[in-house]
Amino acid sequence: MSIVIAVAAVIAVLNLAVIFGTDVVAAVVLRPVYAELDDRSMVQVVGRGHYYGDRRLPVVGILGTVLTAASVVLAALWGTPLAATAAAIALVLLLVWLAMFARISAPINKVLTAAALAGEVPADARSLQARWESIIVLRSVLLGLAILLLCATLALA
Repeated sequence: MSIVIAVAAVIAVLNLAVIFGTDVVAAVVLRPVYAELDDRSMVQVVGRGHYYGDRRLPVVGILGTVLTAASVVLAALWGTPLAATAAAIALVLLLVWLAMFARISAPINKVLTAAALAGEVPADARSLQARWESIIVLRSVLLGLAILLLCATLALA
């Protein structure tokens, strides 16, 4: 059964690593790039990035979260309390990440996507982007810790 826990945790890590990498690139590379663009260009780049990201990334995020939950259940059923605890804490971190995304990032993504596709520049484009960026480092840290805990789950299973 520990192989089943390991498979669930590994596939969860691989899926979450995609989102983690995206968030880290946004935090480290894209923030300063967007700061150097004029408002129209920034809205176009950011909005179109969200257009594609919001359509393509949910599958890997959902799969990573579901497999993290499966890792919790499997580790608990198999009687490996340390592995179950590590996976459970990872799941809580993912749920916090998801809440932050749903409450802050997703609504901003929708506004900037709609503006980009309409060829418009919202009057508050910079403040929207600043609000979005205000949580990207925290989002990255949450995902990084969740992935680390899933790796610990592998070692403990």
